[in-house]
Amino acid sequence: MSETLYNADILRLATGIQHHARLTDPQGTAERRSPICGSRVTVDVNLGADGRVSEVGLLVRACALGQASSATLAGEVLGKSPAELAAARDALTAWLASGEGEVPDWPGLHLFTPALPHSARHPSIRLAFEAAAEAAEVAARRG
Repeated sequence: MSETLYNADILRLATGIQHHARLTDPQGTAERRSPICGSRVTVDVNLGADGRVSEVGLLVRACALGQASSATLAGEVLGKSPAELAAARDALTAWLASGEGEVPDWPGLHLFTPALPHSARHPSIRLAFEAAAEAAEVAARRG
């Protein structure tokens, strides 16, 4: 691949995470940590009456890839259902594991294409999506 892993787009995303504050009383919370680099992402969610994410808060203590992935998630998470978040998590995981193929259907994930051959970086990229899917599932169970 000719693209640089830590390119300008990734670094720009890493500095612009929306919803970068914890919620005071979330319906669901989940934290994920990468054992490889120690990156950590916590996601809080509230669901609206329609069962979709109405509020989100993130605490991101991660490398540039983890921060950029968190920003990618945060920019599109509002209005998503727990099932949609689980599907996005699973599609991202499968794409990274395969190291090739079509980019999952989530805006901005194409920016992580240079990371495909770097499997040690994959856990950091998955953190926000894993935490968001779990937090939404917890919130849905609490109903």
